[in-house]
Amino acid sequence: MQPEQIETELQQAIGAAQRVLPDWAVALAAYLIAAFLALVLFRVVFSMLTRAVAERDLFWRSLVTRAARPLRLVLLIMALGFANGLAPASAATTTTITHVLLVALILSLAWIAYTALYIWTTIHLRRFKLDAEDNLLARKHVTQTRILMRVAKVMIVILAVAAALMTFPAVRQYGVSLLAAGGAAGIVVGLALQPVLKNLFAGIQLALTQPIRIDDALIVEGEWGNVEEITSTYVVIRIWDWRRLVVPLSYFIEQPFQNWTRESAELIGTVMIYLDHTADIEAVRAKAREITEADPLWDGKVFAVQVTDFRERVMEVRILASARNGPRTYDLRCNIREKLVSWLQAEMPSALPRTRADLSSGEAVQFAVPEISGPKPPPETGGL
Repeated sequence: MQPEQIETELQQAIGAAQRVLPDWAVALAAYLIAAFLALVLFRVVFSMLTRAVAERDLFWRSLVTRAARPLRLVLLIMALGFANGLAPASAATTTTITHVLLVALILSLAWIAYTALYIWTTIHLRRFKLDAEDNLLARKHVTQTRILMRVAKVMIVILAVAAALMTFPAVRQYGVSLLAAGGAAGIVVGLALQPVLKNLFAGIQLALTQPIRIDDALIVEGEWGNVEEITSTYVVIRIWDWRRLVVPLSYFIEQPFQNWTRESAELIGTVMIYLDHTADIEAVRAKAREITEADPLWDGKVFAVQVTDFRERVMEVRILASARNGPRTYDLRCNIREKLVSWLQAEMPSALPRTRADLSSGEAVQFAVPEISGPKPPPETGGL
């Protein structure tokens, strides 16, 4: 049977019902019957789609499952729209219902688009584990996906609301007049939205260039921590002592900061010790190597012991050792420092800085060692 014949049959049935029932009752019955048939059709279509994707991958199965409610809503809107054209209602009622259904259809399509995007990102991120030892690739994809997901969600909402508002003649005319005039109201709105748009574009730039990623180790405003969350407007950094530092997205585009895991999580730790001039450097180097090689935190890549400065009272010795990430490097530095100091105290106490006495005319004159001036070793910064 052709669609025209179906429409003719329905019009004849509605005409016959009007001879028995009032128009409002016939219109209500038409809407209810259309809604019932739409629900029946949804069950049939949903069952067919479920069987069709039973052997497909997880994305299609999840899409069919999560899109069930928006699909049911779309079928209801279409059925009610068809019934609205046949129901014996007034012109004002028909126009109002048509407008409501159009807005509902726009919002439903936005719902479906967001659902498909959410399912795709969720399945995509399942392949990457942030708790892996080498999680550089995972952090890259998770950061990029989450930022773009938030930006896409904002864009979907903006487009859906704009399309819905443009269906109202008054709002549409106001929008056209505002764009044509470009007056003070437009300037005020632009200034008001400047921080929001600034962070929105900063988020897009961060997702593409990725100067920071989820779980990156950063030093921001003198604080060391890991990137815990990246939203559409700000970044949450978990400080090493469990505090949270909230920084606007635009900060990472405009301000300098340190990223310790930009290309790799591996880091070289520095241990600075100050010894007497008579210290046996070869013995210290051998002991430092023994301590480092015995420590499971050392990754076996970098080790060095060097005299980096020679001052009036002491000499500065620098020990370098590498580890797989910042926390392990920090612990490795502490272990080397503690064990080396214990060894110096027990086996080579003369290597520790001392106060000397100058014997002159049978009297001992004490000279106190002044505070060491000049460059100091870098302060302990958070987790490293």
